[in-house]
Amino acid sequence: MISSLDQMVEKVLAPGRRHRIAVAWAQDLNTIGAVFKAFNDGFAEAILVGKKDQITAICMNSGFDPGLFRIINSDNETSASEEAVRLVKSGEADIVMKGLVGTDKFLKAVMNKEHGIMIPGATLSYVGAVEIPAYKKLLFITDTAVIPYPDLNQKIAMVNYAIEMARRFGIDIPKVALIGASEKKSHHFSYTEDYAEMCKMAADGRINNCIMDGPLDLFLACDIKSPEIKGVSTPVDGDADVLLFPSLESCNPFYKSLMLFAGGELAGLIRGTEKPVVLMSRSESEKSKYYCIALSCLMA
Repeated sequence: MISSLDQMVEKVLAPGRRHRIAVAWAQDLNTIGAVFKAFNDGFAEAILVGKKDQITAICMNSGFDPGLFRIINSDNETSASEEAVRLVKSGEADIVMKGLVGTDKFLKAVMNKEHGIMIPGATLSYVGAVEIPAYKKLLFITDTAVIPYPDLNQKIAMVNYAIEMARRFGIDIPKVALIGASEKKSHHFSYTEDYAEMCKMAADGRINNCIMDGPLDLFLACDIKSPEIKGVSTPVDGDADVLLFPSLESCNPFYKSLMLFAGGELAGLIRGTEKPVVLMSRSESEKSKYYCIALSCLMA
């Protein structure tokens, strides 16, 4: 079982393959630094799409050889995103990555019905693996970036993506916690009805390969002492592998607070696409972006 993001990198390095990353609007120091490290470590190559003079200057000022990368000049975020997606669609690249471009413009190119790489009929969602010093293993969380208020079918897709990712990390039967403000079902929180249906689906095999319960608060999900203290019986038992949140508004601040205040690192990507899509906040660290590249290679 892969229990850290560095172990994930080792897993990616083992086959000796380099995946080709197309970066949209790439004139960003942290993004270029992450791509260079992935190249230097031996598991990635890069095509940088954006303002060529700025990309070259960042490379030179940071001690990176710009000749290591193919650089395609682009004058704006929209055309850079479209070109990066085109490179993946055509097979010239294996993975598309967001640089300084805004998320809305980037995803518009990804989701374009004619030229994009979204799987027809699929749910587009984001799954991340978070490493937190205070937790004994990786946590898989969803959805931090795409779906504001997922409905039942979207939640089912989200949890299946997270389960699939967890299994790639060697967790055969992940424990899935459906997160809420409380373990009590309430008409004040409409998502608890979806949670009840999802738990039935997991029990009868319609959602496979997991142990699921919810709603659960974070203590019941991730603190092994809390179920006994609170007198709550749950099969997750304070040992969750996967956290599914009821909204982007709850999940996004959760992961960002872990990054900012708790020394966390994130590896995440978009699911529901033909090829891996790396989408991160523009303010994410070089290290987190590097881990996202590694994850995309693991899932490719």
